[in-house]
Amino acid sequence: MIKRFISYYKNHLKLFIVDIGSAFLISGIDLLFPFFIKEMIDEHFPKQNFSIAFNIIIILFVLYILRFILQHIVHHWGHIVGIRMETDMRRDLFSHLQTLDFKFYDDNKVGYLMSRITNDLLNISELAHHGPEDLFISIVMILGSFAILTTMHWKLALFTFTMIPIMILLSFKLGKRMHQNFKIIKEKLGIVSSQIEDNLSGVRVVKSFTNEEFEQERFDKVNNRYCKAREIAMKTMADFYASMNFFSNMILLITLAAGAYFIKLGELTSGQLIAFIFYVNMFMEPIKRLVSFNEQFQKGMAGFQRFIELLDMEAEIKDKKDALELTHVKGNIEYRNISFGYNHHSKVLAGIDIKINVGETVAFVGPSGAGKSTLCKLLPRFYEIDQGELLIDDINIKDVSLTSLRKNIGIVQQDVFLFNGTIKENIAYGRLDASDEEIIAAAKKANAHQFIMNLEQGYDTNIGERGVKLSGGQKQRISIARSFLKNPPILILDEATSSLDNESEKIIQESLKRLAEDRTTLVIAHRLSTVIDADKILVLTDDGIVEQGKHQELLNQDSGVYKSLYESQFELVS
Repeated sequence: MIKRFISYYKNHLKLFIVDIGSAFLISGIDLLFPFFIKEMIDEHFPKQNFSIAFNIIIILFVLYILRFILQHIVHHWGHIVGIRMETDMRRDLFSHLQTLDFKFYDDNKVGYLMSRITNDLLNISELAHHGPEDLFISIVMILGSFAILTTMHWKLALFTFTMIPIMILLSFKLGKRMHQNFKIIKEKLGIVSSQIEDNLSGVRVVKSFTNEEFEQERFDKVNNRYCKAREIAMKTMADFYASMNFFSNMILLITLAAGAYFIKLGELTSGQLIAFIFYVNMFMEPIKRLVSFNEQFQKGMAGFQRFIELLDMEAEIKDKKDALELTHVKGNIEYRNISFGYNHHSKVLAGIDIKINVGETVAFVGPSGAGKSTLCKLLPRFYEIDQGELLIDDINIKDVSLTSLRKNIGIVQQDVFLFNGTIKENIAYGRLDASDEEIIAAAKKANAHQFIMNLEQGYDTNIGERGVKLSGGQKQRISIARSFLKNPPILILDEATSSLDNESEKIIQESLKRLAEDRTTLVIAHRLSTVIDADKILVLTDDGIVEQGKHQELLNQDSGVYKSLYESQFELVS
């Protein structure tokens, strides 16, 4: 995991070297200061060499000016390295999420994934900047001050270092506990984010059922669990910092006591003891820095570990190594002995055989849960079939790239999704390089141009989140315009008019009929009145395809499923 973390420095190596180089020079400057203090107290002050002492002060002043510049470089460009690495990771994760299939999104909530892509990486930039810098400076300072301390007075150094092994052991023990705590915090925060996203997305439903109090109780539960997890983590951090500071103070106290003893014996001068205490502080400073680094490391790595877990998830549906590009599609479709289930325990479809010719409009009807939508979702490979073959123009869809397959299939769904933006942007989503003239032409074909022009800002009207400012019929027409712009040879209409009023349905049906011209069309229908003109109607039940034919042919069958469905709907309408 650390190796993979380090790999993200590759694109920012020059800045990273500048950062580490500056940090190294800062460490060197800091190590010089106590030496100059010792020289002034033991050599130049007793001998009244104030001119030399003044020159030393000037040298220190110049060094501290240099240190100021280096410190600025470290804090500015070092943080930029961290921010850019975090950006790279977030880009990689977002890119990877685009490759995962429908099954993954069926199993994971949007709010939870949002937390993984935002909150999990918040501490990464601090770790990326301070981690190597703190580690490098600490090693230089510890080795440098240790070498100087043992050279100055090895006996006093021995007393000073007695507490160090205990500090290290305690640091590892508490650090491990902190890592677990921070990982739990990330998970709990993901649940909180998911709950918030769920509530805000359905806020209109919440208000219509006056369930605000219930939602508050649900939120309080997950929020309190997150609070509790943070409280436990803060206790571990308190144990960690209090213990480290206690041992640091004990080291200084031991140094002072032992130093006084050695001065009494005449083995140590006052200047040496002062310099020694400076160097002990320098020795302790990187240890404190490492303590702080340990917290950052645990926080950052807890997030990075979850980042890696998500990044390592592989899509079940992906291109073959030698996948073909599906081009010049005519629109012949064939389902051969297709079986499929969303899990291993039950099958939604079994032994399905269908042949659809170029330009045909084929309708799928039947009771809810029979697998009509599922059958159509298999065509663009939103889900992978368990058994059988699915062919377009006699080519197995598993042999072609997903991008080229889906570019040739247009989908208009009952539940239209529109992005927060303008009408123009939402229509242009069908083909991102479309001109304004092409967008308007598509809107006219979808019977959307007139209502768009009646809006105050026309095509530049912002429609709000998920198109909340538009009616159901208006949203559907924008969705159809999007498909006109895409102009695919194969079209799937998934109950595109089932939730509309009669007036809107009539307008939409006219648009859909125009859209289906000269292309192979699969229609999933709830209202049978919408599929009367279909070239072929397939009746799907739990037993598979039980009937097929034209509307009148199916009505003429005695005791047929289609006839029964049609008559029950006709009676309902009457």
